Amino acid sequence: MRLIFQPAEEGLGGAVKMIEDGLFERHPCDAVFGLHNAPGVPQGHLVFRDGAMMASSDTVVITLRGRGGHGAMPHRSADPVVAAASLIMALQTIVSRNVDPQQAAVVTVGAIHGGEAANVIPESVTLTLTVRALDREVRKLLEQRITEIAHTQAASYGAQAEVDYRHGYAVLVNTTPETAFARQVALDLFGPERVTLQGPPITASEDFAFMLEQRPGCYLMVGNGAGPGACMVHNPGYDFNDANIRVGAAYWVALAQRWLRD
Repeated sequence: MRLIFQPAEEGLGGAVKMIEDGLFERHPCDAVFGLHNAPGVPQGHLVFRDGAMMASSDTVVITLRGRGGHGAMPHRSADPVVAAASLIMALQTIVSRNVDPQQAAVVTVGAIHGGEAANVIPESVTLTLTVRALDREVRKLLEQRITEIAHTQAASYGAQAEVDYRHGYAVLVNTTPETAFARQVALDLFGPERVTLQGPPITASEDFAFMLEQRPGCYLMVGNGAGPGACMVHNPGYDFNDANIRVGAAYWVALAQRWLRD
């Protein structure tokens, strides 16, 4: 039995570094299990899902380079602002027209930077995207279409596109046998009224996904509390529910005992 104290989960990929440093060679594991807090779910309620539970997360920086000029004489320029506006709208068609409707994907343009003055057409505009998928093949499709659309949209306005595609976290996939095991531990410990057997997938991301690529296992959620006051994580108003310390500790003890016994 191992306790893994994972650093740098948020954005820096601490799980990858641990694996590269020989985590599973130095500390062999038959399976791995993780637990995350879930605002919006009743406190102490455990949520399970086998298969893809959390999305991959990639960041894309697209730089559109045109030809700057005077805002009063746009015909002498290749306006990257107009190209960027068209590109933003075109990117929205990827999920609606290229991804299977039965699959989930997210393409969000979170930032746009370009220009400083009302009467000056800038040389370049930069878009920053976050891209999410719950399927590895869909993830590949998103990269292909974003890259293609960026180049063709830019060209149609006389501009050029540079696409910096940064692969982030993988799709988090829970294995069925280990999830069934973890789910049964929760049912026996807390009863069916406090367990969701197969919850919905989440388009947020988690670098525990990399550990699940190396070993079978299950990542589950524990409710932090529902209702109007339930503030999501990554928010200054978030407040961890201390009652979950007892819930989480009891669950881990039961899971460890059952695993070692069985």
